[in-house]
Amino acid sequence: MSIVAALAASHAPGITGWPESAPPDQAGRFLKAFEGLGERLSASRPDVLIVLTPEHWVNFFLNNMPAFCVGIGDSFAGPAEEPAWLKVPRVTIPGAPKQARALFREMSREIDLAFSEELALDHGAMVPLHFLAPQMDLPVIPIFINCLTHPLPPLQRCHRMGQVLGELVRAWPERVALIATGGLSHWPGMPQAGKINVEFDLRFLQAITEGRSEEFARYADEAIEAEAGPGAHEIRTWLAVAAAVRGMKGEVFAYEAVQAWATGCAIAAFSGAG
Repeated sequence: MSIVAALAASHAPGITGWPESAPPDQAGRFLKAFEGLGERLSASRPDVLIVLTPEHWVNFFLNNMPAFCVGIGDSFAGPAEEPAWLKVPRVTIPGAPKQARALFREMSREIDLAFSEELALDHGAMVPLHFLAPQMDLPVIPIFINCLTHPLPPLQRCHRMGQVLGELVRAWPERVALIATGGLSHWPGMPQAGKINVEFDLRFLQAITEGRSEEFARYADEAIEAEAGPGAHEIRTWLAVAAAVRGMKGEVFAYEAVQAWATGCAIAAFSGAG
């Protein structure tokens, strides 16, 4: 089995940009959990990271917004944001173009995908990688998912995309780690910014960790947005990774409703992977 780790983490920019604004106990628990997740990733000794991350108007706009885009470049630079604001150094991360092109070719037999040799990594990928792979030397294949603007790829389609992804990479000789980034409940750039729906977040985490991700794949977009804000559309990345590991049960390393970061922040891993 080539999936040696399957991880998921929130990527709120405040995690690195303004950690001191959160209550110290909340920030301490969350950052400690990120440290533990990084140790798990390191122990799995991956050859390549496949990072499923949302788009944030960095690579695409309304004139061209693919549902899914695979990065097939030789390298990727990030963060796209000002490093002094995000407090993550700007680096160039190696890609895995041979494997990425093969992945695109095989996935395209069932899932409509775009590809790009030129993608910038923003806080969506760089905040988790800052903790999980701080040396920034592991080859990365980013898969961007439109969690940003309607029409969104249906949740069920994201779930199926993850199933196809998992089926394909299991045949690889490389040791693969899957990382989902995003969520959970948040209302970015809206009057409700700072609101967090703890009940929704915990219900989602319970379903994910109990191997019942398909239950949320049946959710309507309108219900997700009403209950947990437009930022919660980012659960698409979590659903895809959960589907890739075939309903394996998981473990929540941390959940903190951090108002200072305006997000229900979670960290989890699928314990059977690897």
